[in-house]
Amino acid sequence: MKFQIKKQEYVNRTYRIPKELADRLSQVAQQEDISVNELVVQSCEFALDNLKDKGK
Repeated sequence: MKFQIKKQEYVNRTYRIPKELADRLSQVAQQEDISVNELVVQSCEFALDNLKDKGK
């Protein structure tokens, strides 16, 4: 088996979120030893994958 480096493509976006949410994200990310960015990505993916009205 040949080793292959996989690259994930990222884009920069700016979003405004409430300070309280940003603080909670920072706290959880620190507790889980991951970046806030990775926590936000995983949270968004989970939310989108679990929408109740996927068909719309």
